[in-house]
Amino acid sequence: METNFFLQAIVYLTAAVVCVPVAKKMGLSSVLGYLFSGIIIGPFLLGFIGSEGQDLMHFAEFGVVMMLFLIGLELDPYKFWRMRKFILGMGSIQMVATTAIIFICSSIIFDWNWQTALSISLALSLSSTAIVLQTLKEKGLSQTSVGRSSFAVLLFQDIAVIPILAIIPILATGQNVIPTEDVDKSIISEFDGWLQTLIVTGSIAAIYFIGKYIIVPLLHVIARTRLQELFTASALLLVLSVSYLMQLVGLSPALGAFMAGVVLANSEFRHELEGDIAPFKGLLLGLFFIGVGASINFQLIIDDPAFILIFGFILTMVKFFVFLFIGKIYKKKIDQNFLFSIGLSQAGEFGFVIMSFSMKLNIIPNILGNEIMAIIAISMIATPFLLLINERLIDPYFGVTEKKQENFDDINETNDVIIAGFGNFGSTIGRLLKTNGIAATVLDMDSDRVDSLRKMGFKVYYGDATRLELLKAAGCENAKLFIAAIDNPTVNLIVIELLKKHFPHLKILARAKNRNDAFEQIDIGLKNIYRENLYSAVHLGVDALVYMGQRRYTATRQGQRFIKYDEDATFRLAQKRHDKKAFMVSALEEIELQEQLLKSDLFNFDGARDHAWDSESFKKEMPE
Repeated sequence: METNFFLQAIVYLTAAVVCVPVAKKMGLSSVLGYLFSGIIIGPFLLGFIGSEGQDLMHFAEFGVVMMLFLIGLELDPYKFWRMRKFILGMGSIQMVATTAIIFICSSIIFDWNWQTALSISLALSLSSTAIVLQTLKEKGLSQTSVGRSSFAVLLFQDIAVIPILAIIPILATGQNVIPTEDVDKSIISEFDGWLQTLIVTGSIAAIYFIGKYIIVPLLHVIARTRLQELFTASALLLVLSVSYLMQLVGLSPALGAFMAGVVLANSEFRHELEGDIAPFKGLLLGLFFIGVGASINFQLIIDDPAFILIFGFILTMVKFFVFLFIGKIYKKKIDQNFLFSIGLSQAGEFGFVIMSFSMKLNIIPNILGNEIMAIIAISMIATPFLLLINERLIDPYFGVTEKKQENFDDINETNDVIIAGFGNFGSTIGRLLKTNGIAATVLDMDSDRVDSLRKMGFKVYYGDATRLELLKAAGCENAKLFIAAIDNPTVNLIVIELLKKHFPHLKILARAKNRNDAFEQIDIGLKNIYRENLYSAVHLGVDALVYMGQRRYTATRQGQRFIKYDEDATFRLAQKRHDKKAFMVSALEEIELQEQLLKSDLFNFDGARDHAWDSESFKKEMPE
């Protein structure tokens, strides 16, 4: 048994290691690489995975569980309230419109009873949170208009899963519910529909109160032990326990994880939990995509190709036009709207959950349910291809309004400075350079932002800075300085690697969101790294020192010293970051050394009495 486990693990990891780089090399997303690796090693090709991929799916679904827990952690009520117009507006319009269209068409064309039609319509109205968020992250679009709108819709859908799973038992009321032998039963499956609904609702409420009044205080106790591995184990225990509770009552484990994340979203442990869970989530989510590829029952497609392929095509078109209509309501540009509509046009992983739950209650016949799940899987696989078609064939002809006039391949200026990324960070740098008479060539790939900046008088070029031809067109061969200020750290790193390879003469100043991003940049040999939180935090700290009685000159000097010591420590710690124990020991040593150096500077620096430039302190000391 153990040999079989290790052999299966080797097969899964080998398939991922081979297929994902090949997909990336071809310009496809890693999601597509995982999906294809699943198809190749699945039961219908090489047969390395058990029957219909279920052996893997039972394990890999935990990746979706982890992802939903992290999404729940990010659901800050204040952020939710600020985005309510998009979350409630876009989300509700899409859910209602898609469900209604599919329900009406399936009832008329296939003559399904209304319970079956409604269950299938609700399942197919959901999009794939895993595929969409992963794809947006890889393409560096998470912070763009498309990214924010997609997240809003997906968040509404994830929340909508709760009432959907709660009302499905009601659809079974009055049906001839006879549990079949090949379907797992929950502990409440023998109860009446109304009682099942009551138990499910009570379980969800129990998660909230247990999380708030038991789990959070317990995490305080565990945190006092200062044992990182114990805290990680506690985080995993929390996710597993809540997920198991949901499974006991017949709901999705991912739903329980999402609820647990929401409960802990405002706790002080939010960021630490994210850091502990994220590595598990990434690996298991990859296995989930492999499982989706392996779970496609090609025999069903062969037996009834017309129904599955035509239904899948119609589903994609219905969702595409619904999202296109929503984008039009919210006044999105054509290229942004196409990307938004295509990206969300597939069915999602929660569709598997709803279909399985409906099949347990015999609301949907097993054969039909399996065909619908094949349609869901195929639509998920088609999404990366559709996005690639949009990127290569559609987007070049539907850019921002001025794109035809100012194509990024024909940039009509050459400057010594080039800035990639003109969000809040990059625009501040650009304005500072401009006020000092230094012109810069500005590149940004968010067409909505480009359009807005042009209306404000900025000359910004639309384009993807990860493309070598754009960098050449922008003048990197003759420029002196390149400022990498892209919001997405992964994309920023790709651009830096490209610059160091093809333009070694170019001086690069790079933005880093945090120390981990700085470590990545140090690994590829970059020297000039600017962590966005470090300088603003030190500036605030300097003001705090002044407020507490220190001279402005002394406080400012201490702040500059702090930055220098911290930056030096970052380069030293980068060498040990892959050894967790060595890194923790070195980090503690660096903190102690930094405190000693700063104290020594404070007491030994004679020039600290030079306050001639500190007018506020001078005024206070002047006799009245």
